[in-house]
Amino acid sequence: MSDATQSGPVLAADGTPLKRSLARALRAQKMRALMLIAPLLIFILVAFIAPIVDMLFRSVENQIVSETLPRTVVGLQDWDPTDLPSDDVFAALAYDFIEATERRRHTRLGSRLNYETTGISSLFRQSGRSVDEIGEEYTAQFVELNAAWETPATWVALMAPADWITAEAAWAERFAVVADAARIATQAVAEADEASVGQAAAAAAVARAEASRVELEQPVFRLSVAAQEVLPETSDAYRSFARTIQQVDEETPTAEVPWNTVYLALYRDLSALDVSGYNGPMADLLIEADAAVETFEGLTPREAWGEVNDGWLDLDNWATIEAFSDPFTAGYFLSAVDLQLTPDGIEAQPEEQRIYILLFKRTIIMSMAITLMCVFLGYPIAYLLSNLPSRTSNLLLILVLLPFWTSLLVRTSAWKVLLQQQGVINDLLVWVGLVADGSRLALINNQVGTIIAMTHILLPFMILPLFSVMKTIPPTYVRAAKSLGATNFTAFRRVYFPQSVPGIGAGCILVFILSIGYYITPELVGGRTGTFISNRIAYHISSSLNWGLAAALGTILLVLVLALYWAYDRIVGIDNVKLG
Repeated sequence: MSDATQSGPVLAADGTPLKRSLARALRAQKMRALMLIAPLLIFILVAFIAPIVDMLFRSVENQIVSETLPRTVVGLQDWDPTDLPSDDVFAALAYDFIEATERRRHTRLGSRLNYETTGISSLFRQSGRSVDEIGEEYTAQFVELNAAWETPATWVALMAPADWITAEAAWAERFAVVADAARIATQAVAEADEASVGQAAAAAAVARAEASRVELEQPVFRLSVAAQEVLPETSDAYRSFARTIQQVDEETPTAEVPWNTVYLALYRDLSALDVSGYNGPMADLLIEADAAVETFEGLTPREAWGEVNDGWLDLDNWATIEAFSDPFTAGYFLSAVDLQLTPDGIEAQPEEQRIYILLFKRTIIMSMAITLMCVFLGYPIAYLLSNLPSRTSNLLLILVLLPFWTSLLVRTSAWKVLLQQQGVINDLLVWVGLVADGSRLALINNQVGTIIAMTHILLPFMILPLFSVMKTIPPTYVRAAKSLGATNFTAFRRVYFPQSVPGIGAGCILVFILSIGYYITPELVGGRTGTFISNRIAYHISSSLNWGLAAALGTILLVLVLALYWAYDRIVGIDNVKLG
């Protein structure tokens, strides 16, 4: 063999370098392994990771304020909270609110802010019925000055560029043709015999006409450069009107008279700006109005909002809007720990509203109590099952699993019957003589009832890990200890019990995590003092619809569980937890 051959790379059977061949085989092996676990990874991402990420986002997300009242939020950036906002801010609120009302967003925003200030929801709801009256007196005066101000074509010529007007007219013409075709086809369907071929053909024509109407894309309204320069506030208000008409009402602004708030904006622009140099479309009309606005009379934006609802003259409502105007907020987390966000900073909630810290403490303490009860009750049962003959232990194990065959709701309802003051347990205690008939025990609608019912429900989750671990402990160890002189208790304490600790750890983790998130049983038997934080989370999700606060509470609960898990790992060691 030559020196060149000996110094060259080692080759595989197919002639490729061995190193490259091994790397390719390793990559193929990794890809096969990845493909095998891909379904599980996708399931975990979709069913576990994604909901947690969504919960974390909802706990800080607050974009509804800035999206619904964008002009108002900008106007409040330099607001002094010791006095009401300026007329400019009230005017911005008018432009935002009329658009939000037309798009059915104002009630959602009111519900969001009502979580922070009680009563603001009704303020938004009532204002939505009257906001279209703001600027009404200016509309009447502009129309009285010149009837052209009541014509949609006047506003379109003043506000829109010529190319948009041409495109809109072409769209309207095509839309009218398609709409007529759809109307004629619909009428043909109504007149055709149900069993005739003509009805099928007419129905097909309706479908084609409707499809054609959907395909007709209306040009989105645009402002002319001249309008934005000469009438900035009016053009902004009119653009909101025009796009709302297009997107919500599916109409064209060339056929609709603007909202009264657009006339308010026109009055404000003409009062503050000089338009004498304007020479664009409708220049004569605009200059005429500019000379006349000095004689116009009407309410200022602040006065107009006071007429709509005097709640807009309350500083607390404005402070709430300003405090929660950022797209992201810590307000939900602050509320979850009995604090609140105010214009002056973070403050404690009123004493009568501080409930969440109490609920967190109660949840942790009661979950630990339930876990300990399950250990004390489950350990002897598991010990007995593991030391009986297999046939007997299997039969008894079926009895342990028997509650799983019954609905959780049924088992909890049964405890309501057993634990009430006139229930079976109290009747038995009275009959035995342990309790007087007039001093029956309060075992329901309190913490005692919750602990009893949940211990019964979660006890199998403690017994099964203990049994599976105890079953693996050789009985010869205990016999050997006894043969060396140990008593029964010493042999149990020093030989048997240490080997069963991994089962206790597994059962405690399982029971504690299950109990900390329970809400059905505490809701039914806990009453006012036996409910958990999970009951409050369920309330905010299903009743109050305060999903942000529910997400914050859930996030804090998750952090608490992870912290307790970490503490358990540091003290006991998670490696010592076994299921058998």
